[in-house]
Amino acid sequence: MHESSIVEGILRIVSDEAARHGAPRISRVNLAVGLLACVEPRTLTACFELLAEGTPAEGAPLDVQLLPLRGVCLACGDVETRKRKFSCPSCGDDAVHWIGGRELYIASIEVPSPDATDLPAAAQTTEG
Repeated sequence: MHESSIVEGILRIVSDEAARHGAPRISRVNLAVGLLACVEPRTLTACFELLAEGTPAEGAPLDVQLLPLRGVCLACGDVETRKRKFSCPSCGDDAVHWIGGRELYIASIEVPSPDATDLPAAAQTTEG
Protein backbone atom coordinates (compact mmCIF):
# COMPACT_ATOMS: atom_id res chain seq x y z
CA MET A 1 0.00 0.00 0.00
CA HIS A 2 1.82 3.09 -1.25
CA GLU A 3 -1.00 5.42 -0.18
CA SER A 4 0.59 5.78 3.27
CA SER A 5 3.82 7.18 1.82
CA ILE A 6 1.80 9.52 -0.41
CA VAL A 7 -0.14 10.74 2.64
CA GLU A 8 3.11 11.25 4.58
CA GLY A 9 4.27 13.54 1.77
CA ILE A 10 0.95 15.39 1.71
CA LEU A 11 1.09 15.93 5.47
CA ARG A 12 4.64 17.22 5.27
CA ILE A 13 3.69 19.72 2.55
CA VAL A 14 0.49 20.98 4.18
CA SER A 15 2.12 21.25 7.62
CA ASP A 16 5.03 23.23 6.17
CA GLU A 17 2.64 25.54 4.30
CA ALA A 18 0.48 26.10 7.37
CA ALA A 19 3.57 26.97 9.44
CA ARG A 20 4.86 29.26 6.70
CA HIS A 21 1.60 31.22 6.84
CA GLY A 22 1.34 31.19 10.64
CA ALA A 23 -1.68 28.88 10.76
CA PRO A 24 -1.64 26.66 13.86
CA ARG A 25 -3.95 24.10 12.28
CA ILE A 26 -5.49 22.97 9.02
CA SER A 27 -9.26 22.64 8.57
CA ARG A 28 -9.38 20.86 5.18
CA VAL A 29 -7.08 19.49 2.48
CA ASN A 30 -8.37 19.23 -1.09
CA LEU A 31 -6.58 16.71 -3.27
CA ALA A 32 -6.95 16.20 -7.04
CA VAL A 33 -6.40 12.63 -8.27
CA GLY A 34 -6.50 11.45 -11.87
CA LEU A 35 -8.24 8.20 -12.77
CA LEU A 36 -4.90 6.64 -13.72
CA ALA A 37 -2.94 7.80 -10.65
CA CYS A 38 -3.07 4.25 -9.28
CA VAL A 39 -4.28 5.25 -5.82
CA GLU A 40 -7.46 4.29 -4.01
CA PRO A 41 -9.26 7.41 -2.69
CA ARG A 42 -10.80 5.58 0.30
CA THR A 43 -7.40 4.26 1.31
CA LEU A 44 -5.92 7.77 0.98
CA THR A 45 -8.58 9.25 3.26
CA ALA A 46 -8.23 6.46 5.83
CA CYS A 47 -4.43 6.83 5.88
CA PHE A 48 -4.78 10.60 6.15
CA GLU A 49 -7.09 10.33 9.15
CA LEU A 50 -4.68 7.95 10.90
CA LEU A 51 -1.39 9.66 10.02
CA ALA A 52 -2.68 13.21 10.66
CA GLU A 53 -2.94 12.52 14.40
CA GLY A 54 -0.60 14.84 16.26
CA THR A 55 -0.10 17.14 13.23
CA PRO A 56 -1.74 20.49 12.37
CA ALA A 57 -4.06 18.50 10.06
CA GLU A 58 -5.49 16.33 12.84
CA GLY A 59 -9.27 16.20 12.46
CA ALA A 60 -9.21 17.88 9.04
CA PRO A 61 -10.95 16.04 6.23
CA LEU A 62 -9.06 15.03 3.10
CA ASP A 63 -11.41 15.70 0.19
CA VAL A 64 -10.43 13.80 -2.95
CA GLN A 65 -11.63 15.09 -6.32
CA LEU A 66 -11.34 12.50 -9.08
CA LEU A 67 -10.12 14.04 -12.34
CA PRO A 68 -11.27 12.64 -15.67
CA LEU A 69 -9.17 10.82 -18.21
CA ARG A 70 -8.44 13.32 -21.03
CA GLY A 71 -7.04 12.67 -24.45
CA VAL A 72 -7.05 13.31 -28.17
CA CYS A 73 -8.82 10.85 -30.41
CA LEU A 74 -7.11 10.68 -33.79
CA ALA A 75 -10.50 10.07 -35.40
CA CYS A 76 -12.69 12.73 -33.78
CA GLY A 77 -10.66 15.12 -31.57
CA ASP A 78 -10.52 15.96 -27.86
CA VAL A 79 -12.16 13.49 -25.51
CA GLU A 80 -12.80 13.18 -21.80
CA THR A 81 -14.19 10.31 -19.77
CA ARG A 82 -14.69 9.33 -16.16
CA LYS A 83 -14.40 5.63 -16.96
CA ARG A 84 -11.21 3.58 -17.18
CA LYS A 85 -11.96 2.61 -20.76
CA PHE A 86 -9.16 3.27 -23.21
CA SER A 87 -11.14 3.64 -26.42
CA CYS A 88 -12.74 6.92 -27.46
CA PRO A 89 -16.00 7.49 -25.57
CA SER A 90 -17.42 9.38 -28.58
CA CYS A 91 -16.62 7.18 -31.58
CA GLY A 92 -15.19 3.98 -30.06
CA ASP A 93 -11.85 4.24 -31.90
CA ASP A 94 -8.79 2.86 -30.10
CA ALA A 95 -6.44 5.49 -31.57
CA VAL A 96 -6.47 7.83 -28.58
CA HIS A 97 -3.45 9.67 -27.20
CA TRP A 98 -4.18 10.04 -23.47
CA ILE A 99 -2.78 13.29 -22.05
CA GLY A 100 -4.44 13.55 -18.64
CA GLY A 101 -5.50 11.25 -15.86
CA ARG A 102 -2.28 10.57 -13.96
CA GLU A 103 -2.41 13.74 -11.85
CA LEU A 104 -2.03 13.72 -8.08
CA TYR A 105 -1.68 17.10 -6.42
CA ILE A 106 -2.82 19.21 -3.50
CA ALA A 107 -5.45 21.50 -5.00
CA SER A 108 -5.86 23.64 -1.87
CA ILE A 109 -5.36 23.81 1.87
CA GLU A 110 -7.93 25.46 4.11
CA VAL A 111 -7.10 26.94 7.49
CA PRO A 112 -9.43 28.52 10.05
CA SER A 113 -9.73 32.29 9.97
CA PRO A 114 -7.61 34.00 12.64
CA ASP A 115 -10.70 35.02 14.65
CA ALA A 116 -12.35 31.57 14.54
CA THR A 117 -12.57 29.49 17.67
CA ASP A 118 -12.77 25.76 18.09
CA LEU A 119 -16.44 26.03 19.11
CA PRO A 120 -19.17 24.82 16.75
CA ALA A 121 -20.88 27.65 14.83
CA ALA A 122 -24.09 27.32 16.88
CA ALA A 123 -22.15 27.84 20.12
CA GLN A 124 -20.47 30.99 18.77
CA THR A 125 -23.67 33.04 18.63
CA THR A 126 -24.34 35.50 21.39
CA GLU A 127 -27.68 36.55 22.78
CA GLY A 128 -28.43 40.22 22.86
